[in-house]
Amino acid sequence: MPAASARCATGATGCSLPPERPSTYLRTGDPAFDGLFETVRSFLEQDVMELVVDGRRVSGFRTPDARSIWIRDHGDMLRMGRYFHADPTSIVEHFAETQSATGRIFDYVTTFPEKLPCERENWTKYVRVPVEADVEYRFVKAAWLAWQATGDDDWLRRHLPAMDRALRYIMRHPWYWDAELDLVKRAYTIDTWDFAYTAGRHDWLQFQIDDQTFWGIMHGDNSGYYEAFRILGQLYAHVGDSPQAVYWTRQAEGLRARANEICWNGTFYTHFVKRTPVGIGGVDEASQLSLSNPIDINRGLADRAQAVSILEEYRRRREATTAFAEWFSIDPPFPDGVFGDDKLVGGAYVNGGIMPLVGGELARAAFEHGFESYGVEILKQYWELIGTAQATYLWYFPDGRPASVEASTSPEAQPTDGWGSSAMLYALVEGLAGIADEGRGFDRLRLSPRWPAAGIRSVDVRLAYAASGAAAGYTYRADASQITLDVEAPPNADLRLHLLLPDGQTVVGVTAAGRLTSHQTRVVGSSVYVDLDLEVNEAGKVAVVVGVASEPSAS
Repeated sequence: MPAASARCATGATGCSLPPERPSTYLRTGDPAFDGLFETVRSFLEQDVMELVVDGRRVSGFRTPDARSIWIRDHGDMLRMGRYFHADPTSIVEHFAETQSATGRIFDYVTTFPEKLPCERENWTKYVRVPVEADVEYRFVKAAWLAWQATGDDDWLRRHLPAMDRALRYIMRHPWYWDAELDLVKRAYTIDTWDFAYTAGRHDWLQFQIDDQTFWGIMHGDNSGYYEAFRILGQLYAHVGDSPQAVYWTRQAEGLRARANEICWNGTFYTHFVKRTPVGIGGVDEASQLSLSNPIDINRGLADRAQAVSILEEYRRRREATTAFAEWFSIDPPFPDGVFGDDKLVGGAYVNGGIMPLVGGELARAAFEHGFESYGVEILKQYWELIGTAQATYLWYFPDGRPASVEASTSPEAQPTDGWGSSAMLYALVEGLAGIADEGRGFDRLRLSPRWPAAGIRSVDVRLAYAASGAAAGYTYRADASQITLDVEAPPNADLRLHLLLPDGQTVVGVTAAGRLTSHQTRVVGSSVYVDLDLEVNEAGKVAVVVGVASEPSAS
């Protein structure tokens, strides 16, 4: 662990010894879920990369296709990686330190030669891809996740200015902000990827902005900034800056309303709303379902009706496709090679490849919006894909063949892809197990156990941040007459419980800490949940017992 980030188990800085590894586990008795948890843990531990920059060690999660730390990959992987890696902060600090005066954030940093054998220099290299509009929101998200894991409010206060500058940069830069629509814009890329369509005017992949750039609005950028604006509002509120909290919250609300007005097509989010007229022959662009759609749900851009519509669209395409899964990067794909590289055929990489990162986001959205069985199906299908081989890739061909160096524009194709695998673990942990930190260090905890959807009656689960040791978890036991939840959380934590009932059962009473407790019954789709708010006691424990009974049959 980098010395600059070493912490005692209490979270205090300056300790000479690293903390003991906290106990993080999932035990259900089902090898699909238990195996998935441990296998992805292994992938993420292998994906940690350490660099020495200016004499200081920094570490983060590496991209699966190059020896570099991209803030986008790291930020997504950190959602789950922070339970296994004790340094969530150093790479965020480094991106903040190298931020430009305008607020711009670099895409990635590396000290390894990237284009072997022609490139051999081990210099320190920073890159910003001009066509990408998503970098700054990913920096804000990574900083927020790091703060949750450390619980360090002083660290947060030091980095809030960089987070603020990053978001204001996007709102001011003519390459990234459409002043007429008040939305984030970008060059015509495939969803959030980093090369633009040029109508054949460039001889390879186009990463630059020029006077022939085709402009438009991509929904995933706007959902990312909606979430980042919301995060910044919450963080300013946490440190007591009410004016800035109100400002960023209002910015988030306005962006969400405008994005839904412009990007929603009635069924899902249109891939690219064009601001420069251009057409690509050989594909029905209006029918293209792109990878940020389920992510939009999880970021909160979509309301409940929109989320249901997107999920139903994926299920319809699942029935219609010949691909082994509906986790499309984009569907239907663009014609072969039109983005400048002959390897970008339909079904390859981001041009219609099947991506576990999409499947994980899709499963997470399914669990939240009443499609719990669908979420379980996705997780089990992914385990079947990776379990025997103990290998996972960023993308697969529709027939199930994994990515390879020969078939990709990327220089490597590692079998420990943490981007997609961590998205699947995200669905398992926050979706099926239902543990989500809504504060920092689990001081505001949402528990949404959905085990009846998987037919699981006995669970032991515990998550602990490797940086601070802050932990939350529960034991879950269910039988025909009751569901018992013994919760562990930080002392006096606020707990929101959202507990899925088995099909055909109803609540006859709820006790918490041995006392009869008021509750609400909430219906999500065809699923029934028990909702109640509690405070964990000073010992960090609370027991909840939900008495259940079979609903009477309709006469």
